[in-house]
Amino acid sequence: MVIFYKVSEVMSPLGDRDMAKYKYYDYSQSALIPVCLEEQIMPGTLEFAIHTLVETRVNMSIFDDRYHNDETGRWAYDPKILLKVVLLAYSRGLISSRKIERACRENVIFMALSCMQRPDHSTIAAFVSSMKVEILPLFRDVLLVCEEENLLGGTFFALDGCKVSSNASMEWSGTISDFQRKKEKLEQKIGQLLEEHVEEDGRGEGSSGTTNRKKQIERLKKKAERIEEFVKKNRPKIGKQGREIQSNITDNESCKMKSSHGMIQGYNGQALVDNKRQVILHAEVFGDAQDHHLVPPMLDGAKENMEAIGQGKDYFKGTIFTADSNYHAPTNLKKCEEEKVDAYIPDNRFRNRDPRFQSEKRNRHRRVDRFTLKDFQHKEADDVYLCPLGKRLRLNAKKVVMDGVIYRRYSADKNACQGCELKVKCIRRKDGKRRVINVAVGHVPGNLTKAMADKVDSEKGRKIYPQRMAIVEPVFANIEIHKGMNRFTLREKIKVNIQWLLYCMVHNIGKIVAYGVA
Repeated sequence: MVIFYKVSEVMSPLGDRDMAKYKYYDYSQSALIPVCLEEQIMPGTLEFAIHTLVETRVNMSIFDDRYHNDETGRWAYDPKILLKVVLLAYSRGLISSRKIERACRENVIFMALSCMQRPDHSTIAAFVSSMKVEILPLFRDVLLVCEEENLLGGTFFALDGCKVSSNASMEWSGTISDFQRKKEKLEQKIGQLLEEHVEEDGRGEGSSGTTNRKKQIERLKKKAERIEEFVKKNRPKIGKQGREIQSNITDNESCKMKSSHGMIQGYNGQALVDNKRQVILHAEVFGDAQDHHLVPPMLDGAKENMEAIGQGKDYFKGTIFTADSNYHAPTNLKKCEEEKVDAYIPDNRFRNRDPRFQSEKRNRHRRVDRFTLKDFQHKEADDVYLCPLGKRLRLNAKKVVMDGVIYRRYSADKNACQGCELKVKCIRRKDGKRRVINVAVGHVPGNLTKAMADKVDSEKGRKIYPQRMAIVEPVFANIEIHKGMNRFTLREKIKVNIQWLLYCMVHNIGKIVAYGVA
């Protein structure tokens, strides 16, 4: 038998005097708590900086032309309130407008910053996605405060980017011909399901499976219609190389790109950063995974921003500019030369030429002692090279230009290396069929690529370039990891760019909080 006692009836063997006593609590009770909203926004915090900047330093009158409710219509939420709430939310990793709405109802700091107003998620989402005209002036206002707080060095800059997923599915990516084939397959599947449906009707069979089949047919029809509509309205998407690249039905301005997290459908978020306090001077997203042509728009954008806050047109002239090897391309190098910046952008082979990385290279390939050009004997009379086993490598091309270097290319016969016992030491690629060697014979005169390679390889270049990582990489770590910006929730470049600039604004405001003198 089990006997239940009331708590009050359970006695200690030593009596009531030895019972532990706790304060009474009751979750069903109601309480009225006096809260001063202004006191919740504590000086020295990010929310205080956001509140102060929006109220006193940011020109919010640029939003006034949106509203025409001075005589009739419902009163609108003040853009100051909406901007404060969005900036604070982004600083805490709240990207979803529904989560921001909930925070305004439940979180005391959000309540204080919004002055107890509760904008719904549709109002918040519409406000963010419609700031295509206002976002850049807002970013520049915060940048001006950074300049006044002496947070900009103005002598050393670094450019880099991060690839972020967008609100688009890779399932809807492909070329126009891919979409047409997919549509045909959908139509074949629809036809097959319709035949099965007719057969069941003929037998008089009716079940839940029939209902599910009807729903499946409707879903497939909608997919096929969506593809057909996209193909009618859009032409093939042509890349920088002049070839068709994959389009995306959900967001055709995004692109499929390889990131540290694998293949994603997204945007390439770029940021140009000053070295003194890691303040972002300009930020922009691009629907292109390659960085080969991004220096011109980023430098031009940064120049416009600095001119807007009172700096001269030659702000970047003579300054140090660094970017990684992904930016080593003629278009980017030419822009640096035109702007007269002291650029350090290495090519992909700069580590192979740097003696500091030789031990790393040896460790990486320590299991295989591979052949080099020294192991091949040159027969000048016939202009051929002999491999260690005596097989000939004949002249394949007299002039091959790579990174400003002119090579003569020699290659073995197609079947010469098949079954060779030394193939593992000679051919690096697993699918390589024959040995090819490139012999450097000169450089292209006045080639920017060669000049840049020599500059990076110099003693000065090897001191300056490594500083790039300490300047720009922490910026992306702060935005992506600390601020939680690991995806874009909007579609189309203009709207995605708004989100990216808002996050960069939050980053710069954080620098004002940490290092500002005011």
